[in-house]
Amino acid sequence: MGAVPSTPRHTSTTAEAAEYLIGTFVGEKSFPLASDFWQKLLELPLTLRWSSYRVQQACELFAQNNHHTRHLAKILIHLSWCLQEAVRTSGAPSVVYLKAINAVYFSSVFLKYIIENSQSDNIEELCLSLLENEPVPKDFMTDQRIENLLMHNVLTFLGSIDVSPTTSLLHQELLNFMLVAMSTQLLSGPTPGPKDVNPFLDAAMSQESLLVSSVVHRLLLNYIMRPRLPSSTAASYSIFFEENQPGVLQRVGSAAANFVLLPFNYLVNSNSEGSRNQLADCSLHVLLVLIHYHKCVVSDESITDRSDDSASTDPVSKVNTYFTVNPYSKALENARDIEFDRADIEGNAQNGPVVRLPFASLFDTLGMCLADETAVLLLYSLVQGNSDFLEYVLVRTDLDTLLMPILETLYSASRRTSNQIYMLLIILLILSQDSSFNASIHKMILPGVPWYKEHLLHQTSLGSLMVIILIRTVQYNLSKLRDVYLHTTCLATLANMAPHVHRLSAYASQRLVSLFYMLSRKYNKLVELRDDKLQTKAISTGDGLVEDMSAELQIYTDFLRIFLEILNAILTYALPRNPEVVYAIMHRQEVFQPFKSHPRFAELLENIYNVLDFFNSRMDAQRMDGEWSVEKVLLFIINNCRSWRGEGMKMFTQLHFSYEQESHPEEFFIPYVWQLVLSRCGFSFNADAITLFPVDMHANKEIYYDEMNTNQNGELNEQRVQFDP
Repeated sequence: MGAVPSTPRHTSTTAEAAEYLIGTFVGEKSFPLASDFWQKLLELPLTLRWSSYRVQQACELFAQNNHHTRHLAKILIHLSWCLQEAVRTSGAPSVVYLKAINAVYFSSVFLKYIIENSQSDNIEELCLSLLENEPVPKDFMTDQRIENLLMHNVLTFLGSIDVSPTTSLLHQELLNFMLVAMSTQLLSGPTPGPKDVNPFLDAAMSQESLLVSSVVHRLLLNYIMRPRLPSSTAASYSIFFEENQPGVLQRVGSAAANFVLLPFNYLVNSNSEGSRNQLADCSLHVLLVLIHYHKCVVSDESITDRSDDSASTDPVSKVNTYFTVNPYSKALENARDIEFDRADIEGNAQNGPVVRLPFASLFDTLGMCLADETAVLLLYSLVQGNSDFLEYVLVRTDLDTLLMPILETLYSASRRTSNQIYMLLIILLILSQDSSFNASIHKMILPGVPWYKEHLLHQTSLGSLMVIILIRTVQYNLSKLRDVYLHTTCLATLANMAPHVHRLSAYASQRLVSLFYMLSRKYNKLVELRDDKLQTKAISTGDGLVEDMSAELQIYTDFLRIFLEILNAILTYALPRNPEVVYAIMHRQEVFQPFKSHPRFAELLENIYNVLDFFNSRMDAQRMDGEWSVEKVLLFIINNCRSWRGEGMKMFTQLHFSYEQESHPEEFFIPYVWQLVLSRCGFSFNADAITLFPVDMHANKEIYYDEMNTNQNGELNEQRVQFDP
């Protein structure tokens, strides 16, 4: 029962004792839960420097022996007990945290190796149970699932123990462990199915609502407050020891950390972004994995076939699949502002625990971090799912805090992933659904936009800048991505904004008309190509190429109609407030001429020509001394806008586009979240084992330099290899 390997008497150094205990841990001999061996292993300061080859050997040996030693299950149980003790004795002595850190580190190393090298669909190599004849302590319930015990205690510590200089390292290691434990998702296909095996994620989903809320609260607070690990902790675990005695797991040598590829990035000083914070980033990664997890389960319903009354009634099995409710997603959706709880005021308090957050701090943090794609995904999750946070954003008077980094990112679309562009555009579309948002962004004047290089933007409204960037994004998409969904989202946002446009700048107005010209050129080119193919009889009319061309032509016909409806909305509802738009239309009025008789566009163009006729006739009637200059034409338009009454304008139904998430969003978000996690947290994974998304190691791995960070001698300070999704 209490068997323990005796440390050889000639072994006098800690390193040798550690070598012996780790060798025993991965070896063939099984030690009971109550053995003193576990205490010796977890309390031993360790200064080993193992090569990656030795770590590889240790992991292989451990995996071979785990099925009969069950040491993975046992160290996970000991980790649970260490965390229970740490929670029970909050402000505990250093040895309690030391044991917990060692337990979670050992667990992470060997758990990750087994997951990514699993040969079975059910990850049977984990062996998350004890053998039937295994002796256990009296207070240990043999019927409890180890993954449930473990996740309950991990989440309890994360949710109930504040981050402090004493506890921050254990918080970081537990977040790393969470990512390791949840990485079983990488072994599943892109579409969640009932056969997917995610024991630790499923265990996390089964926790009571109070614990779930506390975890979501803590992860978001970590992200908002961005606590930093003490510098002494980053170098060693010396805070747990006297003087400068090296702490346990000086990474079993840094080679071990490199081999197991865990995110120990706090050992590296990343100076690429001032807003980067290891604990905050890791908290966000864990939160994103949790809130986007969807478990697919099978529901068996027996029905009776009564199609033939004379026949015996035999039950027929009907199999249905459905997704269980994600409690973490629900907790995020129901989060409330700590400064103002509308539910309490209205007397409709929420049932169950509610996550209360400082929305002001969350808003500011997101504005600071939106250059990072994970922050964009969090903002999307909040504005799409949490109506209270969306309402809070819409009433802020400093919308530029969020919009400026969004627009700057869209401006540099060529250096961003298509998924990031989609998320940002959807966020803008959601915001544009609110009329007060559309009105307020035109009231905020920006003194300058230094990152916009094509044109000097001085004293431009935030609304005008948003129009400019959306048009630029469409133009970029026309030449590079050619994605219909991206076009549609941009035009839908512009359509929502159109009736509320106020004093659109000259440059934005010019770009607006230029966009129509670009779309019309694409449309005309498609018409010519289609007609040429049909006239020359080079291919039959039923050929797939002609059909594809006709389908694309229909898409661009729809785009042109939406654009003309956008112009109509501005001219119908906001013409007196937008003389620059009138000027731009008059200046390029020839671009509309080819479409006057088009059956899809004629009625919309009637309104545009009604406006043109109004101003052209008055301009022709006015005598001028000399040439019409730009300033004189604009002044003429401004003066005549006062007499515009809109006579003869046809009123069309005002366009209003809203965003609706697809019926199975998990098929997009689960692979997307893991691509982001792998690209940012340093948590790499055996590419051959990943089936969640396609991995092309040659195409998707790249070496890049953080802002080409060089020292005074021109030498590179930091080089990182990252997985680019």
